[in-house]
Amino acid sequence: MDITPMELLIFALASFRLTRLIVFDKITEFLRKPFLEEVEEKDENGEIEVFLVVKDGKLRGFLGELLSCYWCTGVWSAVFLYLLYYFYASLAAPVLLILAVAGLAAIIESLVQKLIN
Repeated sequence: MDITPMELLIFALASFRLTRLIVFDKITEFLRKPFLEEVEEKDENGEIEVFLVVKDGKLRGFLGELLSCYWCTGVWSAVFLYLLYYFYASLAAPVLLILAVAGLAAIIESLVQKLIN
């Protein structure tokens, strides 16, 4: 396999962004909802914390575990993106670039928020 450092960076950032999109973002909550239940509890300071509980069932439970595990979803996101690129490079290239730019923007925004707070 011959991959340049720039391609590796694009794949890494794209996989990072796709994984966060699937596991955390509100816009993809509909994907998680059949497999995970959100439970809200107040902590000792009176602030509400949200916990994800995997729903029962073999397939539902398996997919719930997968979707609640950032590292697990990250592996499958990377596999999906690589296979998409391997078999459909012309289709995958803009998707990878958009996800990579969005991933880098998210990292920059997190750094900026840490600096100003």
